[in-house]
Amino acid sequence: MNMDSILRGKGRDVVSINEALSLGEAAKLMDSHGIGALLVCDSHDRPTGVVCERDIIRELALNGAAGLGRPISGAITAAFLTAAPEDLTETVMVRMTERRVRHLPVLDQGRVVGIVSIGDLVKARIAEVEAETDDLRNYIHH
Repeated sequence: MNMDSILRGKGRDVVSINEALSLGEAAKLMDSHGIGALLVCDSHDRPTGVVCERDIIRELALNGAAGLGRPISGAITAAFLTAAPEDLTETVMVRMTERRVRHLPVLDQGRVVGIVSIGDLVKARIAEVEAETDDLRNYIHH
């Protein structure tokens, strides 16, 4: 299974936020959408990273409540990981695990076409394994 298949199943909606806004604004936006991460974009609407709940917690731990007033751009890593629609689930899972990231934008020719979480990938992989198991059972019984 690849990223395009996962996005077809879960949807391609991406909630984004400008990197100049505060972490507090990011937290409110995540809460209002019931999500754990936002795509961060610059003033030209180009993706520059992902801000997630973990980034906000880290900022609170380091700077207390004042951290919520910091711009998002100061809390995210500049070099962020992305995937392409044709990338396979297993490959992306390994990259996400190695880099310890939970959310990954999917870009097609530089344009964001969706975002996947490690949970989305695990769910897809479990579905693949269950389908393979069912196929083997049916093969054995026939």
